[in-house]
Parts: sequence; C-alpha cells; structure tokens
Amino acid sequence: MDISGRHEEDGEYLMVAAAVHATVGTTRVHYIRGIGFAVSRERPTLSAITELVADAVGDLPNPPACPVVAERGEFYEEPEWIVEQHFEPEFKYVESIAERETVQAAHHAAYAARKLLL
Repeated sequence: MDISGRHEEDGEYLMVAAAVHATVGTTRVHYIRGIGFAVSRERPTLSAITELVADAVGDLPNPPACPVVAERGEFYEEPEWIVEQHFEPEFKYVESIAERETVQAAHHAAYAARKLLL
C-alpha cells in the first residue's frame, strides 16, 4: 500500500491511499489481483493514516488474507508492533524486492488517482 498527498496544500489535505493485492515471489510480482482506493481530507495523524489504509484494503475486490505491506515512512517510522494493531490479518514493512515492487505499483496508483481528484 501507499499514500499520496500527506502534505497540506492551500490549507487543505487530500490523501489518497492505494492498496494493491498481488501474488509475488521473492524477486518479482507475478500477478495483480486488484487495487483498492480510499480518500481522506483529514490531517495526516497516525490514526487517520491507519484508518485510510484500512479503508483502501477494504475496498479491494477480494480483501487478502496476506499481510498489509508498506514502507516505514508511511507510518512515521513507528515500529511494526504499533502499526499492526490497526490491521487484520497482519502488517509488516517491506522485506523483499517483490514487496517493494508492489508498493511501487501502489505508489503510482495513489499518485495518479490523487492527480485526477485535484
């Protein structure tokens, strides 16, 4: 997953989260199963971010039983054990090349969706 727009513009926020459900190996993405989106105009607190991500994951056509994966910066470098309390089935930070590629796909989707909304 990835979030675009965690910065204030003209006194407002417009955050777009994209969750990409993918089947991956250790070094590459095999198949994209779906993309879910969520939008928020709240100030980007940890609580608002986790709620936005949960909404994006819930928007997937078939919410996965696999972990939610993100870059550390999405959750303000908080330890995994703090972030994972907000998600089911589980949460983890990027560990493999394929996970990084999946997050990159989510980044492009979130950025493009946000640009369309502006």
